[in-house]
Amino acid sequence: MEKFTVLEATAAPLMRQNINTDVIIRVERLRDFPKGQLGPYASESWRYDLAGKEDPDFILNKEPYRNAQIMLAADNFACGSSREMAVWALQDFGIRCVIAPSFGQIFFNNCFQNGVLPVVAPLADIEAMAADVEQSQGAGKIRVDLEKCEITSPNGRKISFSLDAIRRTALLKGLDAIEQTMQHAAEITAFQTKDRARFPWIYARK
Repeated sequence: MEKFTVLEATAAPLMRQNINTDVIIRVERLRDFPKGQLGPYASESWRYDLAGKEDPDFILNKEPYRNAQIMLAADNFACGSSREMAVWALQDFGIRCVIAPSFGQIFFNNCFQNGVLPVVAPLADIEAMAADVEQSQGAGKIRVDLEKCEITSPNGRKISFSLDAIRRTALLKGLDAIEQTMQHAAEITAFQTKDRARFPWIYARK
């Protein structure tokens, strides 16, 4: 998994409440496309009309936002269906960090398994950042520093955020859940050796 340390990038303000995972990626796309190929279909019901033509007024179809790596959103981002593919779709589009006042809990958890940083911040701060970005017409970058747990808006305003220490370390080191477990391989082997000696019949082959 790719490490997340410091990201300074274009941010797309998508300040809508209750954006659900069915909007982020439609279920029929999951049948036909694997991880790594979902980017073109992220938020497609908003990005394209019924004929497949881009909506020029939608934020992710505008320059420079079509190359955004950070998304600014309103309350309850990625609620709805419990599909990890919603994270995959955003990641395949290029998003590495989502900043919102609150998240759907399953989406929030899935972000950490894929190297995407979900940041919880007050709505007022996010709206101020969105205003800064829009005033600069997207030219102003947002800096997200996971080492310092600090966001810097285009005008230099700094916002602190908190994150579970284990999850923060995992992102900084680029470790998913399996890789985190394997950090304790020696302890696991030692336990298994003692357990095998104590309860040999559990390990007996038939």
